[in-house]
Amino acid sequence: MTEHLPSPQAGGLPDKHQVAASFSRAAASYDGVAELQRLIGSQLLARVSADLQPSRWLDLGCGTGHFSRLLAKRFPPAEGIALDIAEGMLQHALPLGGATRFIAGDAERLPLRATSCGLIFSSLAVQWCADFAAVLSEARRVLQPGGMFAFASLCVGTLQELRDSWQAVDGMVHVNRFRHFEDYQALCDASGLQLVSLERHAEVLHFPDVRSLTHELKALGAHNLNPGRPGGLTGRARILALIEAYERFRQPQGLPATYQVVYGVLRREE
Repeated sequence: MTEHLPSPQAGGLPDKHQVAASFSRAAASYDGVAELQRLIGSQLLARVSADLQPSRWLDLGCGTGHFSRLLAKRFPPAEGIALDIAEGMLQHALPLGGATRFIAGDAERLPLRATSCGLIFSSLAVQWCADFAAVLSEARRVLQPGGMFAFASLCVGTLQELRDSWQAVDGMVHVNRFRHFEDYQALCDASGLQLVSLERHAEVLHFPDVRSLTHELKALGAHNLNPGRPGGLTGRARILALIEAYERFRQPQGLPATYQVVYGVLRREE
């Protein structure tokens, strides 16, 4: 079943309601362009300890439920909870199964009991949370002793080519901001959880042209959500200037789009 919960007051950046609305709109198109997201989530799943046998797991920021279904296969007969702030994603995931419960909720204020989960798995969701310290605090509260929090996120340097190209055009905010890797290090160190591993890896996609990249970002729901972004339609002259600026980065494989991926694994001590 789907449980609907009131959204807590948003704090900081980005705006939670805009994030939820953007990803809800992208629910139908997401899976068709999510090759990198599948790769990152699979690499995160491989980092979960082989000896972990949770009786209940949480897919935090479950999206269309792809990894909820993989978690269900890996950890039978554990109860599975799929949680996302975007109700459109949950409605897409629900008929596909995998989880036992589907919940609309906020990673910074989880609607779950203390010590109720043996595993929290979160792939490419927490970069949208303004208060990652609160996410870690909630993970520590909800995890059972010996339980694990495994997350994949994005840090500064992601889509740097697009950011630099727009900077050359008009200097305005056109690309989502992300935390520094060092901020993830400091927050994990201060979380009260045991840090098992924290790594950063660059993944580079290539596109034939700028339009293909921006189309994919929109289909993923991951286009620019930051305050300060220009309003209204982007004029033809600025688009042509963007294309010209981005062409400086062209490689034999195409136009590169770099993602700086953070993989973190933390454990609540026994």
